[in-house]
Amino acid sequence: MTSTNLNLHQFSWPASRLGEALEALARKSGFPVRSVDLGQEAFPDDDWIVTAAGGLGLEIEPVEIPYPAIERQLQVLGPAVLRLPGNGQRHFLAVLRGSRKLRVLGPDLAVRRLPMEPVRAALCLEVEASLLPEVDRLLNEASVAGRQQRQARRVILRQRLGWARIGGCWLIRFPPGIGFRSQLQNAGVFTRLASLGVAHAAQFSLWILAWWMVGQGALQGRLDRGWLLAWVLILLTIVPLRLLTTWLEGMLAIGVGGLLKQRLLYGALQLEPEKIRHQGSGQLLGCVIESEAVESLALSGGLLGLVAGIELIMAAGVLGLGAGGWVHALLLLAWVATTLVMGWLYWGRYRRWTEARLSMTYDLVECMAGHRTRLAQQAPEHWHDGEDQAVERYLGLSTELDQTGVLLLAVVPRGWLIIGLLGLAPSFVSGSGSPAGLAVGIGGILLGHRALKRLSVGLQHLVGACISWKQVAPLFHSANDVQNERTAPSSTSAVGTIPTQPNSAVLEAYDLVFRYPGRNEPVLDGCGLRIKMGDRLLLEGPSGGGKSTLASLLTCLRVPQSGLLLLGGLDRQTLGTEAWRKRVCTAPQFHENHVLTATFSFNLLMGRCWPPRPQDLKEAETICQQLGLDELLRRMPAGLLQMVGETGWQLSHGERSRLYIARALLQGSDLVVLDESFASLDPENLRKALSCVLDRAGTILVIAHP
Repeated sequence: MTSTNLNLHQFSWPASRLGEALEALARKSGFPVRSVDLGQEAFPDDDWIVTAAGGLGLEIEPVEIPYPAIERQLQVLGPAVLRLPGNGQRHFLAVLRGSRKLRVLGPDLAVRRLPMEPVRAALCLEVEASLLPEVDRLLNEASVAGRQQRQARRVILRQRLGWARIGGCWLIRFPPGIGFRSQLQNAGVFTRLASLGVAHAAQFSLWILAWWMVGQGALQGRLDRGWLLAWVLILLTIVPLRLLTTWLEGMLAIGVGGLLKQRLLYGALQLEPEKIRHQGSGQLLGCVIESEAVESLALSGGLLGLVAGIELIMAAGVLGLGAGGWVHALLLLAWVATTLVMGWLYWGRYRRWTEARLSMTYDLVECMAGHRTRLAQQAPEHWHDGEDQAVERYLGLSTELDQTGVLLLAVVPRGWLIIGLLGLAPSFVSGSGSPAGLAVGIGGILLGHRALKRLSVGLQHLVGACISWKQVAPLFHSANDVQNERTAPSSTSAVGTIPTQPNSAVLEAYDLVFRYPGRNEPVLDGCGLRIKMGDRLLLEGPSGGGKSTLASLLTCLRVPQSGLLLLGGLDRQTLGTEAWRKRVCTAPQFHENHVLTATFSFNLLMGRCWPPRPQDLKEAETICQQLGLDELLRRMPAGLLQMVGETGWQLSHGERSRLYIARALLQGSDLVVLDESFASLDPENLRKALSCVLDRAGTILVIAHP
């Protein structure tokens, strides 16, 4: 079967079996999935696909591929689902792995290899349809035919359609919060680690063999051509092995580092507000810095420790064959134990030094953030109180740390040279050791010295990583905690949408109780409400009465200590945190909302989709005009693409408030909660904003002061 007459539909899944295709593709790719009845969906949209994948315990990402890069992306694609265009029932390709021939899982669960060209042509059919007749007519008039015509057509289309994006592609991968060991195993880290150990052991063995051959020739007083040729061949064999170990080390560092960063970022995004509210900007900055240290130090220290372990085992074996015998080898092991004790001492001093360093960092960042306040409200003679004492303590801890570091890095390997030579002294003095045995013993001492140098540096890096891990661990475990909270939907009702009947309840709360940590009196006690589809509710009350706390409970930013909260008849455990937050969105109070240092369009659409589609940008611009932000867009040189935030375009208080309202409306949620969103608006902009909200939001809860 050639690529020209290949019928892709016979290898594709119908839309009604898309849920089955997702599960089969995940299992075939080695992903652990949950068994859940996703039902059938004749016309699954993007939200259904994402929610169905979440029900299976997977993460699926919709992507749009630039037209010029479609071939390159298909070669590295997988596992993924591709939607084939068609006028009738939609079909989907389940791609296991991309290459010059795509490995596709068919409806019969058989794996087949398909040429890439027909798949590319099918995906690009709708985009190319309007231009193909014009391009073919141009090429025919220019008398370009055959293979040259195909190449010219492709070049012209790539130039004309450079702006186009090919949709209908979903990448399947492990959720960032799943067990880190499973992620490492799926990424092939353990296989590469074992390969690295074997490759380095082989390289080190050949290196020992090469020196043995040189020693044999020197002791015998001659080196014939055969020995020299064998020696050269061994040295040449070491070169590709060394290249292989270097490549494996790089791949391990990139793979593990990428997974770690992804998990830490996911964990940071999932942290509960109450867990980080008490932390200052200095502590958060310190956490970011320490996360980088964990990655670099742990990877380098771990690899050095692995290599040092292999070399120490081989060095002990060489020492056992030398003049000192196994007593000499046991002496090496005893010195390794001494090195570990020094590493433990270094760990204690490094921990105290890190605590002092981070404390100074926190204070410095906080003082920088509040510099203007200190200038205005604090007497000059008190600006530097306590700084000299902190620096002096830090200097003393640094001196202790440097002294221990010298013991670990300099005394340990050099001390072994002295200990090793003393171990050979009895055989040398008594004359019981042969010249060959003494030479082997000296070689073992040198091998041990090399291994101990690696071990000392590796321990130093691992100690730094362990200390830094204390700052990063909450982010790492936060991702796992959120993943454990997720439960699979029990049926297609959970995967579907909230009922839209006029009198149906969108959200119901019964006897909610919530108290902040460290407080005895609850903020909310026995609170209940019922919000129906299409309601426009106004919640008023004095400051500190619990209005914002209730809003955070309704939007799943906080969890009540007791009571029942239902969204469309489903609780949070059944529906899932992410699905809840998609259906109930909020614009929090001004001090709890943020403008990120990015484009204005990103700040508008960050809760909807990114990168945006043309219709998303158009809708965002329309809402901005309705909210009275059209004048702001005209002032911005780049319009929606203008950089805003701390270092970009400065927005006024009212402009930020309307940005927050637009951000909430663009999410398209079933319920919109606006917390003090209109407080900073003048009467004219208030009228525009209120009209826009009432026109675009189906169900609204507005919180305001009386």
